Amino acid sequence: MAAHYKYVIVGGGTAGASAVEGIREHDRSGSIGLFGRENHLPYDRPPLSKGLWLGKTSLNELPVHDEAFYQRNAVHLHLTTEIVSLDPTKRHVVDSNGTRYGYEKLLLATGGTPRMLSFGGEAAQYFRTVDDYLTLRKTADRFEEFILIGGGFIGAELAASLRMQGKQVTILFPTECLLEKILPHELAAFVTTYYREKGVNVLNGEVPTAIERAHGRVSVVARTGHHLEADHAVIAIGLNLHTDIAHRAGLHIENGIRVNEFLQTSVPHIFAAGDVAAFPVKVLNKVMRIEHWDNARMQGRYAGENMAGAQRAYDYLPYFYSDLFDLGFEAVGDLDSRHQTFADWKETFREGVVYYLDEGRVVGVLLWNVWEKVDAARELIAQKKVYPRVEELKGRL
Repeated sequence: MAAHYKYVIVGGGTAGASAVEGIREHDRSGSIGLFGRENHLPYDRPPLSKGLWLGKTSLNELPVHDEAFYQRNAVHLHLTTEIVSLDPTKRHVVDSNGTRYGYEKLLLATGGTPRMLSFGGEAAQYFRTVDDYLTLRKTADRFEEFILIGGGFIGAELAASLRMQGKQVTILFPTECLLEKILPHELAAFVTTYYREKGVNVLNGEVPTAIERAHGRVSVVARTGHHLEADHAVIAIGLNLHTDIAHRAGLHIENGIRVNEFLQTSVPHIFAAGDVAAFPVKVLNKVMRIEHWDNARMQGRYAGENMAGAQRAYDYLPYFYSDLFDLGFEAVGDLDSRHQTFADWKETFREGVVYYLDEGRVVGVLLWNVWEKVDAARELIAQKKVYPRVEELKGRL
């Protein structure tokens, strides 16, 4: 066995880095080993598709902590190291080289990799890591025409960012509107039209059936017969979770790694946090899995504290945000466009608050170009008040 740590953290992202903070809050000396697949200090991902392109963030601001933080907190960093199996009974993990590492408490913050198409090979680029950003940035410095495949957050944000760099951008996706799983239909339709007004070639209701690269150009054939050509194509169609090692170890898997309110898995000495954790949200009375930065940040910290014995229930309701040209929002709670919604617009589709309701109770709040209201939105959701008439919410936030 190469080493034995009191705490092993598998995952070199925001959740893993935040777990170190939580551990050290309660245990100043217990040994920590942190394992990450990338050759970078743990960093925040949201700027990769927006802030770095808009000049709001620089590359040196990406790391959650600098190297001195890990030295100061006696964290043994194992970068470019993939953990491929774990043994809950013997309490060790094994990396891809067959090296074993023992632990007393384990955190799985393994995140995921981009969901891939069954065709296209390396003709198009998938986007998730800082290296992906650097590749795309270098390409954008040289070329002008880009195709984005996927109408979710990453696709929409990159399409806006590239267009704001003056690039010719086409985005195609299978749904009627951009972000339609999150935004109410009228707002999603406005955003889709707004992208067209900004010069983005929007092909909704489209699915690629072939992607090829030849003579320095990429071609995309769509199901309806569209044949597109560009200098570069980027695919952003979702995330494949890294739950394999948890599944093989016998942990409870259900839309991610199931955890309790203390972020413990079905094996109590193993915790999970971030994108892979399906956790109970008491205020909403449901189990959720959230692929956003704020959840990874706070959940990682709580998990670290609980690994060190805090027994602190994760009762935090995370928020998320996005930038889409000059449209921006913050949101908290359960934003499912299938819910009943009530929009309180100060300026229609440009500034206002959208409330998401389930059986008359507010379960989510979208702050559309409205700022510094996240805490107030959390408080409103926590009240669990039933609104027989949704109009009562007018002017509430």
